[in-house]
Amino acid sequence: MRWGHVLRAEAMTEPIRAWIGSARASVPDARIRSVLDSCAERDIVLLTPGDDRYPAVLAMIPDPPALLFVRGDPGVLGCPQIAVVGARRASRRGLADAAWIASELSAAGFVVTSGLALGIDGAAHEAVLAVGGLTVGVLGSGLDRIHPRRHHDLAHRICRDGALVSEFLPATAPAPQHFPRRNRIIAGLALGVVVVEASERSGSLITARLAAEQGREVFALPTTARDPGGAGCHRLIRDGARLVAAVGDILEELPSELTASLAAAGPEAPHIEAAASQDGREDPLLGLLDADGTVFDALLQRSGLDAATLNARLFELELDGRIARERQRWIRLQ
Repeated sequence: MRWGHVLRAEAMTEPIRAWIGSARASVPDARIRSVLDSCAERDIVLLTPGDDRYPAVLAMIPDPPALLFVRGDPGVLGCPQIAVVGARRASRRGLADAAWIASELSAAGFVVTSGLALGIDGAAHEAVLAVGGLTVGVLGSGLDRIHPRRHHDLAHRICRDGALVSEFLPATAPAPQHFPRRNRIIAGLALGVVVVEASERSGSLITARLAAEQGREVFALPTTARDPGGAGCHRLIRDGARLVAAVGDILEELPSELTASLAAAGPEAPHIEAAASQDGREDPLLGLLDADGTVFDALLQRSGLDAATLNARLFELELDGRIARERQRWIRLQ
């Protein structure tokens, strides 16, 4: 798609035209032309606050992005979202908790939003994808500069049914000053933010503060009293965040009309059961794995567990080094 065609295209909304006009004051026409051509060729959708597809909840924050670059399904951004964020250097327990709460939120009908970072963010995205849910990843870089690089495949899988979002030009490299801006979008897209395992200096506390300033709900998962990795969550709870011990603690704080409509669309998943391996016995899930590996749907049928519980159990076994995921199959490790 060429520059002149872009400006005349029916799909180019008036807000986009207005953005082009304002951008010309500081950006050379050639640069704008290159950006728009790149977006058209790489299936990136541009949204502004005046676009019907621009998420209404994001438009309500004090400083909504003037332009959103979206890869994937822009319609997902209009669905009810809950953000799950936390430490990059998360503990095994924190990763399992993130997988658990993200799976349960997905089973309850929510799109789960996070920042595609290592640790809690990645665990939340992966858990939702494993149960066939929808997830949104908000980047602190351009859509063509996935960060961290090891999440390139994860980003690709998110885009199949969900979406990746950024306010930065597609080729923009990640930079420290970008991430607080990314965090305000994560909070702005969501009805509430769940913080899983955060130290006193965790960037996820910025997301929680922004959520509170935007009038969104703030939730936190507690850890043990002397765990420095959970000190940030404990402070949030002391300051008024809702303590989360079950997904119902989140649902209770949301509008009853919303939770009722989501419940009508599908049953809420039950809480996670303790794995048999915790008392020294072999987890029975290991006996359900074929020699050449088993796909998630087959394990779901064989185990009789709900998707959220199965996903969390598999995640813990993976953390224990007892299974691995290879090409969409779960493999038992010797």
